[in-house]
Amino acid sequence: MSRLKELRKERKFTQVKMQMLTGIDQSDYSKIENGKRYMSFEQCKQLALALNTSMDYLAGLTDVKEPYPREKNQA
Repeated sequence: MSRLKELRKERKFTQVKMQMLTGIDQSDYSKIENGKRYMSFEQCKQLALALNTSMDYLAGLTDVKEPYPREKNQA
């Protein structure tokens, strides 16, 4: 999950900050980031929202970091 780590560092977030933004326990987040654990669909969604990117980018399906347009009432 080098993309996940790269985005986190670009935004100057710590793993603890990611825990606060997503609700994913820091130790679980670390395992996801280092490829020792897979993320669930819901975790991928939370991470994409926190890092302002798309789930496709996190999954390696696109090289475009920008998120898709979202509805204003969506969180």
